[in-house]
Amino acid sequence: MAATPPVCDFGAPAADFRLPATDGKTYSLADIAGPNGTLIMFICNHCPYVVAVLDRLVSLGPDLDALGIGVAAISANDAKDYPADSFDNMKTVAEANGFAFPYLYDESQQTARAYGAVCTPDFFGYNAAGQLQYRGRLDAAGRNPAGPDTRRELYEAMKQIAETGSGPADQTPSMGCSIKWKES
Repeated sequence: MAATPPVCDFGAPAADFRLPATDGKTYSLADIAGPNGTLIMFICNHCPYVVAVLDRLVSLGPDLDALGIGVAAISANDAKDYPADSFDNMKTVAEANGFAFPYLYDESQQTARAYGAVCTPDFFGYNAAGQLQYRGRLDAAGRNPAGPDTRRELYEAMKQIAETGSGPADQTPSMGCSIKWKES
């Protein structure tokens, strides 16, 4: 009989970090964490999957803040080979889209590796105790515009985490462009 591994490693601890942000500040996990949980999003500037959902990510920030969920986005792509993902371009994207959450630069890629990030976008939802409870997609629309009946899966999962400390048992993995790793 076939087995299906869980979408997330429930209970895995959030990795700490100290990364510069497009707002000129440096943030650690403790600076981001909300009283009811934390969402870490791995995104970048050029990925068509991310570009297609930027408006939904922007609206997600204040909605999660209202639930006591801290939010940060991290870009870890190799800016040497992908100059569209440079820190200067991150600043432009954050400002142009009105990010209400810190947009952090993981130049060394150590944070992305510590989290096990695979693609952009890749979402990691933690409860107030810093335990992983969600590793799924934003919603079923993917790169398409979200319709009025599109379930906000990430929002609903984070709301459940804020209220109960646990994420949904059924999760659909995110899909996107691979993280652009530096050559070893």
